[in-house]
Amino acid sequence: MAKRIYSFGKGKAEGDKNLVQLLGGKAAALADMSRLGIPVPPGFTLTTEVCSEFYVGNQTLPLGLESEIQEAMGRLERTIGRKFGDANDPLLVSVRSGAPVSMPGMMDTILNLGLTRESVTGLAKISGDERFAWDTYRRLIQMFSNVVLDVGHEKFEEILRRFKKERKIRSDFELDAATLRKISDEYHALVRSSAGRDFPEDSWEQLRLSTEAVFRSWNTARAVTYRRIHSIPENLGTAVTIQAMVFGNRGADSGTGVLFTRNPSTGEPGLMGEYLLNAQGEDVVAGIRTPISINGKRTDAQSEPTLEERMPEIYRELERTSKSLETHYTDMQDIEFTIEKGKLWILQTRTGKRTAHAAVRIAVELVHEGIIRNREAVIRIEPKDLDQLLHPIFDPDAKKTVVAKGLPASPGAACGKAVFTAERAEQMGKKGERVLLVRAETSPEDIGGMHAAQGILTSRGGMTSHAAVVARGMGKCCVVGCSDVEVRSDEGFFVSTNGTKVREGEVISLDGSTGEVFLGEVPTIQAGVGDYFGEFMAWADALRILKVRANADTPADCKIARQFGAQGVGLCRTEHMFFEKNRIDVVRQMILAETKEKRAGFIGKILPMQLEDFRGIFREMRGLPVTIRLLDPPLHEFLPRTDAEIAELAQRIGAAAAELKIRIENLHEMNPMLGHRGCRLGITFPEIYEMQVRAIMTAACEIQKELKDDIFPEIMVPLIVDPRELAILRDRIVAVAEQVKSEHRSHLRYLVGTMIELPRAALLAGEIARKADFFSFGTNDLTQTTFGLSRDDSSRFLPEYIEKGIFSADPFSTMDAGGVLELCKIGTERGRQANPVLKVGICGEHGGDPASIAHFHALGFNYVSCSPFRVPLARLAAAQIALRSSEAST
Repeated sequence: MAKRIYSFGKGKAEGDKNLVQLLGGKAAALADMSRLGIPVPPGFTLTTEVCSEFYVGNQTLPLGLESEIQEAMGRLERTIGRKFGDANDPLLVSVRSGAPVSMPGMMDTILNLGLTRESVTGLAKISGDERFAWDTYRRLIQMFSNVVLDVGHEKFEEILRRFKKERKIRSDFELDAATLRKISDEYHALVRSSAGRDFPEDSWEQLRLSTEAVFRSWNTARAVTYRRIHSIPENLGTAVTIQAMVFGNRGADSGTGVLFTRNPSTGEPGLMGEYLLNAQGEDVVAGIRTPISINGKRTDAQSEPTLEERMPEIYRELERTSKSLETHYTDMQDIEFTIEKGKLWILQTRTGKRTAHAAVRIAVELVHEGIIRNREAVIRIEPKDLDQLLHPIFDPDAKKTVVAKGLPASPGAACGKAVFTAERAEQMGKKGERVLLVRAETSPEDIGGMHAAQGILTSRGGMTSHAAVVARGMGKCCVVGCSDVEVRSDEGFFVSTNGTKVREGEVISLDGSTGEVFLGEVPTIQAGVGDYFGEFMAWADALRILKVRANADTPADCKIARQFGAQGVGLCRTEHMFFEKNRIDVVRQMILAETKEKRAGFIGKILPMQLEDFRGIFREMRGLPVTIRLLDPPLHEFLPRTDAEIAELAQRIGAAAAELKIRIENLHEMNPMLGHRGCRLGITFPEIYEMQVRAIMTAACEIQKELKDDIFPEIMVPLIVDPRELAILRDRIVAVAEQVKSEHRSHLRYLVGTMIELPRAALLAGEIARKADFFSFGTNDLTQTTFGLSRDDSSRFLPEYIEKGIFSADPFSTMDAGGVLELCKIGTERGRQANPVLKVGICGEHGGDPASIAHFHALGFNYVSCSPFRVPLARLAAAQIALRSSEAST
């Protein structure tokens, strides 16, 4: 039978940090600290494998375990010199949880176990402090009964508050022994009435019930939710550590506290923490009393001496211990400590939680200090955490009133007046007012209002919906799929499921990192990248293989992308250029033209507009490749929808509204995603694509000559499903491109490729690649067409699919390895067999997802492309997967 109990203490330990999966993080650290000679109260640990046995055995302790616990307790008794359950000199213990992955506060702990009505008198005599003994006993009754017997914590607090009020005192430590004894009596009565049983006065029964309760806490609702949020496996289980108690509530020379070896908010070196005198650890965590800083200058709010002032020797010992632990674990530590009668004990050390700002600074400074290598620094930072550096965030200390919650589509924090139409957003934005655009869903028509708004909220749509994709590209805060609200745009308000109504002009706040919607204005703070970011990202760039480009549609997008380290543009969506007010009517007239000749006239007006766009983009991206997708969406998306909008357009362009309406209705498609769009437009209306190619090549030739720098246009044909489509369109593209080069006497290099976004294209990639210089996988549409799911409508049922384990993740956020990725693999392999120099990239939203980037690295893609604000995230993720792949192969 496998070993189930591991002991530690007195400079010895049966485990170490290498057994973290078996012992949990807490116990592995205790074992390590024992070996390092750090003062740790001795104890023993029941492994995570026991937790598994516990659940297999219908949540009862495994057969024979209790006798093993008694043997381990005997060893602990001999080490301490006290006996568990003894009436005269009792050994008291704590029972603590500890998973392999830190889950702070999610599972249960019980302190002071082993104390009874009989032994509390013995504890008072042996300690010489009757108040301490009764304080410890009432704490045990409260904590044990709350965790094990499910008696509400607040019920105990009500009794405590009543006694303090009667005696006109404010703090728990002002309660004398006699009062604490009376409180304990009332606690007993409360337990009897609430739990239907007496508080157990047998020490071994206390221990058994507490151990079972801590194992059960692995599956509390809060622990399950925490694991889901942080992607922690459900099968890890928790260890249980039974450890001799040390007491911070033994008077003015005792106390308890928590410290960080570096500032967790800024990363600044030096101890930062708080302590309480005459208290136990739960007092600090629960906020029963206001803790005191361990160091630094006193303020009006804190007039009491710091720990450094009050106990300088203890503080210096903490400094030495902290340095030792930080060096041993090569990272910033979160340390819990207790001082008992002037002696320091360390109860726990773990890697400290920190902000992204602090994480980057700490990683860089640890490299500078020679504690870690830059490779290790790169691995340590979670790519998703970089979002904190690039977007505003709400002040964590601000008060907030949550009215709804949706999907966190684009990070950041935004406040403004709610508006319900894009036009209204633009009108108010021009006046300098901050607005949030609230829609059931957005469309390309809303681009102006989206640009004017501080953030976007939609009641429908998913993580790759129009609102989500455009908002990320703009770096705007966005919450989508917020089914908690019903948007009534025509009436100018939305109403949440809790009955809150928000009218136009009322201020709300959006948290794009959590999906929360708040009433009123919540103060924000600017994140900013900090002084250490550039050096850190340079290390990452030196390690990665995958290049990282940006999806950017405007010169402004390109400028941001370049600032964030993009190595080119992987997707420029030309249709987004058509929606500006001074252009949209010309585009609509082109679409509605009944003859090729009329259409050509309007195309001639659009050409200089496109030229202006491409000149600006090429200037910003000089020396880097720019992949430009030719017109993709169905034409009806550019047209007005309502009778009022049609009438307004008819008046502006001098047409009959009735005839215009008929023409628009004729262009309407039942399923436009699979309709007359993409390359199908280029086949049936070749003049549109020819105009765009002329604009691209003319702008590239002009800017290359102007800047005397290389310009690298890559012309991408969307929605190819058959190699003959690309053959026809490539010939037309090359003919126009060569003509422009000849006119400008230019030797400009350019590529012609295609977007692989349909399953048939992936399967026929070998034939398609013979006419393509590059493939760019459009994984948004490839996911839709492979699954048969609408990315805008699937948010209604996808959460339930994920919850029930049908899908492991949202396939529009993280690549589906079983189907969509397999098509990418087939397309890449067949494409490169036919064309060995074929360049392969991805421009769907998956290009900014770390888990998906790992797949693209494995497939040998040349680059990924994502929204500008996700470029640093993708750069770091690509570096980490390159490092891990390198380590796995050695």
